[in-house]
Amino acid sequence: MSGMTEVSSLTGRLLVATPALADPNFDRAVVLLLDHDEEGSLGVVLNRPTPVGVGDILENWAGLAGEPGVVFQGGPVSLDSALGVAVIPGGMAGERAPLGWRRVHGAIGLVDLEAPPELLASALGSLRIFAGYAGWGPGQLENELVEGAWYVVESEPGDVSSPSPERLWREVLRRQRSELAMVATYPDDPSLN
Repeated sequence: MSGMTEVSSLTGRLLVATPALADPNFDRAVVLLLDHDEEGSLGVVLNRPTPVGVGDILENWAGLAGEPGVVFQGGPVSLDSALGVAVIPGGMAGERAPLGWRRVHGAIGLVDLEAPPELLASALGSLRIFAGYAGWGPGQLENELVEGAWYVVESEPGDVSSPSPERLWREVLRRQRSELAMVATYPDDPSLN
């Protein structure tokens, strides 16, 4: 954490693609930042379900994955690697985190998919499996923020396990208490207006 204050780290926040963001990988994406420091940033796109069932690639974890029980495309980097993001409900403040789970922010954390699922089964509130992730080099995300590519908003534990990920972009914007709530009504294709 050298040279970086807690306040400037966006770990645990959501990046919500603005209508201005041109990269098709991130069109209307909602990205949960799992790591953000001077070395760069890493996150997963929460609203890109794939047709692949969790059981098809990680049979042991399928029973713990929330609806829809599919793998999500976390981003364009390392598509052959899987990341598990899970919410552990309850205060957890004084309690030790369960084995195989590392807190990222609040109740949200990363699951060690090599660990036996039984270790976590009783503690898990929800689990989502992502293939690949979104990564930014040092200063790259900051530049994109300056360019207005992303809105930065607080995450809620339910965002990770939204049962209707296709609505997440609008839902996250709609709950903001600012002009961002208006953006939620932005048409999919502005040329149709």
